[in-house]
Amino acid sequence: MKVSFTLAALSAQLNVPVRAGIGPAYNRPADALIIDGLATLENASATKLSFLSNPRYSQLLSTCQAGAVIIHPDLADKTQLPCLLSSSPYVTYAKASQLFAAAIAQHARSEGQTGVHASAVVSPDAVLGKDVCVGPHVVIEAGVSIGDGSCIGAGCFVGARAIIGNHCVMYANATVYHEVVLGDRVIVHAGAVLGADGFGFAFDGQRSVKIAQLGSVHIGSDVEIGAGSSIDRGALDDTVIGDGVKIDNQVQIGHNCIVGDHTVICGCSALAGSTRIGRYCVIGGGVGITGHLSITDRVTISAMSMVTQSITKPGLYSSGTLLQESAQWKRNAVTLGKLSELSRTVRNIQRQQDQDTLPPSGNDYDEHRRD
Repeated sequence: MKVSFTLAALSAQLNVPVRAGIGPAYNRPADALIIDGLATLENASATKLSFLSNPRYSQLLSTCQAGAVIIHPDLADKTQLPCLLSSSPYVTYAKASQLFAAAIAQHARSEGQTGVHASAVVSPDAVLGKDVCVGPHVVIEAGVSIGDGSCIGAGCFVGARAIIGNHCVMYANATVYHEVVLGDRVIVHAGAVLGADGFGFAFDGQRSVKIAQLGSVHIGSDVEIGAGSSIDRGALDDTVIGDGVKIDNQVQIGHNCIVGDHTVICGCSALAGSTRIGRYCVIGGGVGITGHLSITDRVTISAMSMVTQSITKPGLYSSGTLLQESAQWKRNAVTLGKLSELSRTVRNIQRQQDQDTLPPSGNDYDEHRRD
């Protein structure tokens, strides 16, 4: 399914100016230049919109066949193609991608791809808003509320009394447990699980006694949750994901965690229970965060780091060791195992040096004065 815009329409909707193409081959009116999709500089054809966000790739402009390019004004002289001039080309590209996605979704709805599939099981007292799409083999339990324009993909499960906001999308086989709340424009990718029990047990000396998880999960608006990710419900208080949070694939968020607005969590990261993460943080791929820690606003944690203490100052944090040849890594690992012994040796040397530099004893000092 294809949708298209003129370059003039894209300029208006993205709020960026047009620079006309240079030379007879490219100088066409913006309201006559049709753009029907987005593509990379290498693979774009004459009806595609491309973008240059990293100046290192500016050499690709000379062979680019795109209909137009999103580009910073300072680099526009490097191409004869029509341009959308943006101070943040990558952000403008992101907004353009949303325009095309929204147009495709609207086209699908105009063709009647809404309503409840015959194989879906929907409780009679569930409330579905206008233009809701419920796919094949979906189960929606009692007391559920789904907002206008939301789409529940094939095989999804929505538990009792869950609330899903307006214009949300759940892809195939995603699961929302009972009483979980999603804000507006939330995207839940395939296989994600929202609201499973948190991992809570009390050991009585012989066995682990399950702690019933009585809280829920509250997801803000404009959140995206990647495929196969899990967000556990709280034990007593709710697990809370703020507005604009973006969660990659295969992420685990434990019970009672709080993630601040507009934070990004990359793939395969894990947050143990009761972790608190501030606003505008970036958690790199494969990061582990132990429980009951607090991370302040605007913290970036490098991939594969292990966080075992709270972070109180904004900035970039890393742990672990950099990649090395295996032989060198093994030698360093042996040295690492001896660090405590080396530390004791250094302290003993320092202690001896301190003793050697002490002033004379009282008697020696008095004897020295008499001399």
